[in-house]
Amino acid sequence: MLGKSDATPMIAVQDLDRARKFYQDTLGLQQTDDFGEGFMLKSGDTQLSVYRSEFAGTNKATALTFDVDDIQEEVRALKDKGIAFEHYDLEGLKANGDIYEAEGMKTAWFKDPDGNILSLVEGD
Repeated sequence: MLGKSDATPMIAVQDLDRARKFYQDTLGLQQTDDFGEGFMLKSGDTQLSVYRSEFAGTNKATALTFDVDDIQEEVRALKDKGIAFEHYDLEGLKANGDIYEAEGMKTAWFKDPDGNILSLVEGD
């Protein structure tokens, strides 16, 4: 059934130009298509859709996660570009600056300009 189908993450934003600048210039994703009320981006082998919506940023959970090889380097690079990282009090995770650690995994959270929660994850 659907287990053989590709899936596309959908990110709602209010301002397409601001989102395009953030996702392309700040995060380094490549735009692959523009469909008027949104655009497609490529991150690794994943395609994601960024589209205009009045409900942008209303999700209180992580909307998109990037699997990374070196979370400390990625956090440092994003901070150099002005990204502020989120801090949460979550059971089972130990904070080490902006990076949270649990057995075999490290993670860090930040938001896009619309308040969508994005994360980095390094681990098994």
